[in-house]
Amino acid sequence: MLKSFKYRISPTEAQKVLIHKHIGCSRMVFNLALETKNMAYLGNKVNLSVFDLIKQLPDLKKEFEWLKEVNSQSLQQSIQNMDIAFKKFFKGAGFPKFKKKSNRGSFCVPQNVKIEGGRLVIPKFKGGIKINLYRQTKGVLKRATISVTPTGKYFASILCDTLEQKPTKVKIKESSTIGVDLGIKDFAITSEGEVFENPKYLKSSLARLQYAQRRLSKYKGKRSRLKVAKLHEKVANKRKDFLHKLSSELVKNHDTIALETLAVKNMVKNHKLAQAISDASWSTFVTILEYKSDWYGKNILRIGQFAPSSKSCSCCGTINKELQLKDREWTCSGCSTVLHRDVNAAINIKSFALKNILSGTDRKNQGELPTLVGVSTLEAHPIASGVGE
Repeated sequence: MLKSFKYRISPTEAQKVLIHKHIGCSRMVFNLALETKNMAYLGNKVNLSVFDLIKQLPDLKKEFEWLKEVNSQSLQQSIQNMDIAFKKFFKGAGFPKFKKKSNRGSFCVPQNVKIEGGRLVIPKFKGGIKINLYRQTKGVLKRATISVTPTGKYFASILCDTLEQKPTKVKIKESSTIGVDLGIKDFAITSEGEVFENPKYLKSSLARLQYAQRRLSKYKGKRSRLKVAKLHEKVANKRKDFLHKLSSELVKNHDTIALETLAVKNMVKNHKLAQAISDASWSTFVTILEYKSDWYGKNILRIGQFAPSSKSCSCCGTINKELQLKDREWTCSGCSTVLHRDVNAAINIKSFALKNILSGTDRKNQGELPTLVGVSTLEAHPIASGVGE
């Protein structure tokens, strides 16, 4: 099983220069490989493979001798990353874009990664880089990704093979299943009636951010830019901490979690709700839930985005077609039950997911067919292992 461990590193001034050289060279090789692949196809209808592009690196180093200062494997990895971007494009993602120079960046070291004497040892960095090992790595070190943030902090994300088998998925039972409805007013509401408030970290820091950004537009200096970057980083760290704590609590206390598929890209087109939706980070939360459920042998179920989870009565099944977003409570016309919108939706999400799984009935046309993540009985979705903590 693969897991990644992220650490803060403290490079010397010379090592910082070398890190930025690696980032710049990796970006240049990525862009050149992308341009070469595009021109070869547009001009001669030739589809260059990743190996064809890697074979051109020696000639490229003769033209640009400063490429020899960086790790050759990192340059090869940049070309492989470009090839991966193309593979994702053919699966429905966006077309690969050229990388721009910015105050952030990263490069990958795919081999020869060691940690010795409190230092990260990688090629081209003599003596290693001082690393803050606040926890020990597990298993065999596979590769490292060195990154720099807009605030000038340096990190190393180390991917390890823990040499452990993924735990067997627990059996899906109604008693150990929970439905979770994600929202804006409250971040998450469970089918058991538990409510997790939305901290809205961006909204609470918006006044300070706006002030700092106005100063940046007026005084375009390093201090002003750093102030804005630190505020954004603080908001992102708070949000990430909240998402990790909540996801860990849900995964450890429940064997199966049912969620509703949300089309976030379409939802943020509503300019009145875009900022609130982005601040909630539902997609990141679901991604964290998925890989943590994989770690602990738990199950994630998904129902379709068009399932009437909010409009259906969880008691009798009557659908309220007149329900609007502003209605937080409504009375069922079929059984006269007073329903809380979000709790009712969470109960329906659990009901829809279990009904289709346990009965095997296909309700894809009604949008109720759940998508399983990490369930051994059906094909699982691909999950990026080793993200987060």
